[in-house]
Amino acid sequence: MTAATVAPAPPRERAGTREPGTPGRRGIALLPTAALVLGAVYCIVPTLWILIAATKSPAHLFSTATYVPSLDDGLVRNIRELSAYHGGIFWRWMFNSFLYAFVGGVLASAVSAATGYALAKYEFAGRTALFNVILAGVLLPQIVLAIPQYLLLSHAGLNDSYLGVILPQLFNPYGIYLCRIYAAAAVEDSLLEAGRIDGAGEFRLFRSVGLRLMTPGLITVFLLQFIVIWNNFLLPFVMVADDSKFPLTVGLYSMLRHGAAEASLYSLVITGTLLSVLPVIALFLSLQRYWRIDLVTGAVR
Repeated sequence: MTAATVAPAPPRERAGTREPGTPGRRGIALLPTAALVLGAVYCIVPTLWILIAATKSPAHLFSTATYVPSLDDGLVRNIRELSAYHGGIFWRWMFNSFLYAFVGGVLASAVSAATGYALAKYEFAGRTALFNVILAGVLLPQIVLAIPQYLLLSHAGLNDSYLGVILPQLFNPYGIYLCRIYAAAAVEDSLLEAGRIDGAGEFRLFRSVGLRLMTPGLITVFLLQFIVIWNNFLLPFVMVADDSKFPLTVGLYSMLRHGAAEASLYSLVITGTLLSVLPVIALFLSLQRYWRIDLVTGAVR
């Protein structure tokens, strides 16, 4: 008589262990999503507050619920009063910010492109050491450089001038780093050798080949530098004394200081802060389609 075959009992599940797909694993997988949601809320809530507060008149700003917008014409009235403040100086500040950011962004992108291209495509003594020194500039905080820059530009007679704000922004270590990396990846040495065989000079190679292939990277450098200059407060605050040359950051700060004695200016400062964000959003949306990491597209062109 044969003994019946008995199937072995399944091994006991160890205490504290779960199979993949169990609620414990799913909970751990949801942690990054929850962190992203919290980060998004942290960024959106202040912007939402500014958007709602800009719709309120000075009388309603502190007397109504924080996140309940005003349904009257508070926003239109605030914009009208802001435009009339000191003869419309707010729009002068807006123009100054655009001038500083656009001119400084274009020139800084050109300097970064030339420097990054040279570091990536030419062999010369001290190239690595020079690149390391440029990278060290990323670690220097702006507050350390503000006073030396002010003293140097004052000695040159450029304090309280537009050039005094634009010139220190032309050297962008992070932009040079990005351009070097992008030039090394996008600009093929074979294309440059073919151009040299055809008799093209180095400047023509940089202008006709290098800049064309580096265009997506340069747009990124320009946008980053534009935002940095647009939001810069310390340098123009130290360098400029004439309020007609203030950018928006310094101009709104001066309004906020006067608002300590005149509470009605708080609504104008909030409205000005809302308006100051709109050009950056428009620029970001208009340049977003150029943000691509498609090196083949650049090479074909």
